[in-house]
Amino acid sequence: MVQFILWLILLVMCWPLALLALVLYPIIWIFLLPFRMAGIAIDGVFGLIRAIFLLPARILGGPSPR
Repeated sequence: MVQFILWLILLVMCWPLALLALVLYPIIWIFLLPFRMAGIAIDGVFGLIRAIFLLPARILGGPSPR
């Protein structure tokens, strides 16, 4: 909602820039999508490595990381 209000303010102040932003936003979103997917995959790998390293402590009843 805030982004929409900011876009409306931009539309009133400089309508060509607002229309350019409206056209370019989906293109930039599609361009950045693979980087987001890579970030999710890397986060999953780091979570798996962390779980593997903490498995002995969890088995032996160490304190849970909460």
